[in-house]
Amino acid sequence: MITYRRANSSDVPTILTMLQALAQHDGATSNSTAESLQKHGFGPNPLFRVILAERDAETLGLALFFPEFSSYRGNPGVFVQDIYVKPTARKLGIGRGLLVEVAKSAQDWDATFIALMVQRGNTEASAFYAQLGFVARGDVAALVLDDLGKLWRL
Repeated sequence: MITYRRANSSDVPTILTMLQALAQHDGATSNSTAESLQKHGFGPNPLFRVILAERDAETLGLALFFPEFSSYRGNPGVFVQDIYVKPTARKLGIGRGLLVEVAKSAQDWDATFIALMVQRGNTEASAFYAQLGFVARGDVAALVLDDLGKLWRL
């Protein structure tokens, strides 16, 4: 039986391993460390939460998420930054289960929606999210500025 639970600080090594596997799957590199996950997820001012999917003491997947606010909707929501299911555990309903648990966990901040991003070329994930009812956020592109200091150096 697959169970879901909110991660705690003792799960940091497992979370780090899974995030590294996700980055490798995406052809990227994760710069997260056990220290950064501990500080920012389980310190005095946590910036994210993690739900773990487990079966027989084996972690099969995770979802890392945090609050989001939509000024258009006028309501808070939840942004799923990372969702990962081990390749050997896919097609078992774990992705859907993780999203259900994320939605439950985010009720304490009155979340009314879930947002996430999917890589354009990941047709399998796109089909999965579409099946659940996720739609594109209009005609917008995700942008990022990796060097905040650049803003005050301009």
